[in-house]
Amino acid sequence: MLTTNPFDVLDGDKLHEECGIFGATGSDGAAALVALGLHALQHRGQEAAGITSFDGAEFHTHRAMGHVAGNFDSPAIMNALRGNVACGHVRYSTTGETALRNVQPLYADLASGGFAIAHNGNISNAMRLRRDLVRRGSIFQSTSDTETIIHLVATSNYRTFVDKFIDALKRVEGAYSLIVMTPEGMIACRDPLGIRPLVMGKLGETIIFASETVALDVVGATFVRSIEPGELVIVKGSEMSSHRPFAPTEPRPCIFEYVYFSRPDSISDDRSVYTVRKEIGAQLAIESPVDADLVIPVPDSGTPAAIGYAQQSGIPFELGIIRSHYVGRTFIQPNNEVRHLGVKLKHNANRALIKGKRVVLIDDSIVRGTTSLKIVQMMRDAGAAEVHMRIASPPTRHSCFYGVDTPERGKLLAANMNIDEMNTYIQADSLAFVSIDGLYKALGEPGRAANRPSHCDACFTGDYPTMLTDHDDVASVDQFALLAERVS
Repeated sequence: MLTTNPFDVLDGDKLHEECGIFGATGSDGAAALVALGLHALQHRGQEAAGITSFDGAEFHTHRAMGHVAGNFDSPAIMNALRGNVACGHVRYSTTGETALRNVQPLYADLASGGFAIAHNGNISNAMRLRRDLVRRGSIFQSTSDTETIIHLVATSNYRTFVDKFIDALKRVEGAYSLIVMTPEGMIACRDPLGIRPLVMGKLGETIIFASETVALDVVGATFVRSIEPGELVIVKGSEMSSHRPFAPTEPRPCIFEYVYFSRPDSISDDRSVYTVRKEIGAQLAIESPVDADLVIPVPDSGTPAAIGYAQQSGIPFELGIIRSHYVGRTFIQPNNEVRHLGVKLKHNANRALIKGKRVVLIDDSIVRGTTSLKIVQMMRDAGAAEVHMRIASPPTRHSCFYGVDTPERGKLLAANMNIDEMNTYIQADSLAFVSIDGLYKALGEPGRAANRPSHCDACFTGDYPTMLTDHDDVASVDQFALLAERVS
């Protein structure tokens, strides 16, 4: 079983996209198509994977911890996933424990028949809904927020399944892109703000839904369009219909998809992710120039922005950090000394290139700062004359409640230090981030519209586009506890 390396310092200091989803309907051996699609989405979640299929009479599911490869390359497993309809999920948990019971797709037998659901996002009022449902007799089998949707559907008083499903969605807050399977067909939908991505494609007569266009490319499908925010697309056999049950609102898709989450070869809202990342690097060079000899990316996520920075600044682009692609969980069981050396297990300085040079390091973000500190030190150990750090996103000062695994705010370096203090912490000669307006300019906009921003950028600005019921409930409890402590 291959999983994300738990002692990899670089992975531990990144924001993790929690999952990717893929569905196919109208294809013989649909599960094999889903497995290929999930493999293309593996970057969105490496903790676990699952596929559910439907053969016209029964649902079949296989879920496992670890990567798609190794879990879905067995003929016995794939042959058991019979049917011409299937959906799948790769996961990095943001809510719920790391356990097989939380691996998706989740499945339940409802009064209307079988129900399988794959979810990308996070329900920000799931805890409150769960408490209400448990009081009414619901029995939960997982700790995932996604299961809340199943129980809301099961307990809805509406007559048809579609109406029950819409009723459930109208009660949840937060972010969701969903692929749902029932005996009647497949449903794909996004929340009204479209925070998490979802696209549709075709392969012959097969309809495909996926988190990113790259998954369509890998299976040979043609991109049709994005699922619109607030839209439900229902596929029943050869018939497809679109429904918009929510009141119109201004979309706010996640801007961090462009910074880091999506694969660079994906297209998002008609924009090449790779091109946007290069534009972010160019904006960095315009806003924060520096006299230097080399522009060096922190592999691999910093590479497109580093190319853009180099092209804009005229400073040569070089691979000053070489990444090993063969460090896995089974490589070594680390003690504390080995854990401290985690960066060098995966990255090593190109010493002959760096010695005596003034270098500009380009990375996509700083979360806790531990990676930046070690990378800067790696450059100095390799003989760099100067080390300047440039970050292809604004400072990450706030936690995400929409499906991204961010540390609590107290552990975010930018939430506790200003940029000068952060620079002192990582021990660089200078540190700069792209501005929030510069990030929007890279998307082709004049800047961030303060009153109506076109994207969710809450991790940078603290401007959350939805209510945060569970977070506010916990904050209220903490405040009451503090008040009680003071009174006593």
